[in-house]
Amino acid sequence: MQLTDSHCHIDFDNFSEKFEELLHQCYQNNIHQIIVPSVSVQNWDKVLELSNNSKCLSKNTCKLYACLGIHPWFLNELDDSALVQLSDKVAKHSDEIVAIGEAGIDSVISQNHHNLDKQIMFFEHQLALSKQHNLPIIVHHRRSHDIIVPLLKKYQLTNSGVIHAFSGSYQQAKAYLDLGFKLGVGGTITYERAQKTIQTIKKVPLDSILLETDAPSMPLHGFQGEHNSPLRLVDVLTCLENIRTESLDVITQTIENNVQSLFFSK
Repeated sequence: MQLTDSHCHIDFDNFSEKFEELLHQCYQNNIHQIIVPSVSVQNWDKVLELSNNSKCLSKNTCKLYACLGIHPWFLNELDDSALVQLSDKVAKHSDEIVAIGEAGIDSVISQNHHNLDKQIMFFEHQLALSKQHNLPIIVHHRRSHDIIVPLLKKYQLTNSGVIHAFSGSYQQAKAYLDLGFKLGVGGTITYERAQKTIQTIKKVPLDSILLETDAPSMPLHGFQGEHNSPLRLVDVLTCLENIRTESLDVITQTIENNVQSLFFSK
């Protein structure tokens, strides 16, 4: 059994202590790959460096794969020059990265910063980069489905992407699936109160699902107040197994095929 954490911020300082030991522990728990989205100009180089360095470690170590993007939480102090920097960085490292992201629209944050127009501009630029370089995009959303879906329809990405930390109805999920996107499934399904999302994840095709932790954020039920870890991906898988009808082997193999087709088939 091999697993991929399709969304983990392992470059964050929370993981700097005993970093290589954590990668070994992941591998020992069948987590052989981690997709590492960047969030701002400040961490692009670190994400690239960690990704490249992980390929030089022993075979028995989880490997990291970098993405480049600007998260809507981190753009308030930026201007258009950041988008030029991102375009240049993606062009330079397009063979080293597996996706654009983390990008998207967060309507909750926009209420505080009044920057929705700016978020849309930054997201559209990253959608255009995704299309230009034939890379999938990792999409952050929060109360913004009605904005994001029309933009995804507008750009019609060949290599689609993943809706990170999906939480929503089957109708919302289907809008993304119809556009070729996968759904990132993480700690949300471990909470009994998240029945709308759980029922949706029960119903969607298995070939539309990716596993993720979003560590160090989004702790699972029972671990509130703690920093999340990529090692919790095994718990997310167990929860998914409990709500799906397929066998564990079918679930893991199908989801790994999903990862391969989305991030590594270009």
